[in-house]
Amino acid sequence: MMFRKILFAAVALSMPMGMQAQQTKTKAAVKVEVRRNGDAYQLLRDGKPYFVKGGGGTGYFSRLAAYGGNSIRTWGTQNAAQILDSAQKNGLTVLMGLGVTPERHGFNYDDPAAVKKQFERIKADVLKFKDHPALLAWGIGNELNLSYKNPKVWDAVNDIATMIHKEDPNHPASTVLAGINKREIDYIKTNTPAIDFLSINTYSGLAVLPEQVKAAGWNGAYMVTEWGPTGHWEGLQTSWKAPIEETSSEKAAVYKSRYTFSVERDTQYCLGSYVFLWGQKQERTPTWYGLFTEIGEESEVMDVMQYLWTGKYPDNKAPHIFAFSLDGKKAQASVQLKSGASYEAIVDAADSDNDALSYHYELLPEATNVGEGGDHEDRPATVPLKLENVKKVRIKAPVQKGAYRLFVYVKDGKNNVATANIPFYVN
Repeated sequence: MMFRKILFAAVALSMPMGMQAQQTKTKAAVKVEVRRNGDAYQLLRDGKPYFVKGGGGTGYFSRLAAYGGNSIRTWGTQNAAQILDSAQKNGLTVLMGLGVTPERHGFNYDDPAAVKKQFERIKADVLKFKDHPALLAWGIGNELNLSYKNPKVWDAVNDIATMIHKEDPNHPASTVLAGINKREIDYIKTNTPAIDFLSINTYSGLAVLPEQVKAAGWNGAYMVTEWGPTGHWEGLQTSWKAPIEETSSEKAAVYKSRYTFSVERDTQYCLGSYVFLWGQKQERTPTWYGLFTEIGEESEVMDVMQYLWTGKYPDNKAPHIFAFSLDGKKAQASVQLKSGASYEAIVDAADSDNDALSYHYELLPEATNVGEGGDHEDRPATVPLKLENVKKVRIKAPVQKGAYRLFVYVKDGKNNVATANIPFYVN
């Protein structure tokens, strides 16, 4: 449930200027609304039920459509025209983010001039993109409740939602929360009545989200706008406070179970979800949140998403990692090594399609230039390794004292990969 400022290259449509102009003239908004039927809610697009099966990110549009997805989510309007056009080309819709600056980034919601300037900027974006046929809804800000103190931010959100209803009667407006609790919900219900549905980012809490929503007192429609593996802030840690990442195979299991027990189950209030991240990024590690590697390979999590969206697994599945150890210990054991000494690393992996597997290892220092809420992080520089492409290898611990991670990438030669890493400390 962390803020994600992601700059992925959108898949732009390539066409002559004349055709672009003609396309612009023929664009027409598609009516989207949240309709209440008794105590239940439903999202309608062009008068038809539309349950969101989405990915958060702005790349790999064709793969999203091919795997059963129908929508993408952005965190702002950068490259919005290209993103909307590409979504339309691939039969997808867009939950378009509107960049409301959070208090934790230095914005003062007691400054009326600053609030007005932000309002006018957002209004210009709404007017610019409101009639695009791929637009699904507006997401006003992202996790504005993260590390904030001034509740006036919700007044600003309400003003923006009110403006959207006036200027764009065809698309609903929402605001995106980091998790959910009663304090925010009480204030939003009273002071931000203009939003049409609530959006929630959550990770390990997804499995119990319907109960959390009810306990917080929200009785309206909601959407899960960001969900994924166990977050780095909520799982196990080593003795030196390094977060322990699940393997890609462990992630696949929790994605499936959490989605099944929440998004699929809550047919009364939930309008759908956007899985995070439909792309790749560095956040604590290069593999923690992305459904793709840096070169576009897909993990076992993607197999699960195809199953959740279509009811069928792909014909060729990703490799599965059963275990990964260093010096006979797994990640939870807080592995400590001696400077310059040699140790054995073993990965136990298999492929259900009997594809030939290759094994690739990478050694990185523990990320230290980290941000809050998914802010930009630099990828640590790789520590050179000389390893063979086998399940069992020997590595030489770095000479310099400190925290590191050993990564393994198990590949099947068909663009599928399994990933795991072990944090360790060199004494």
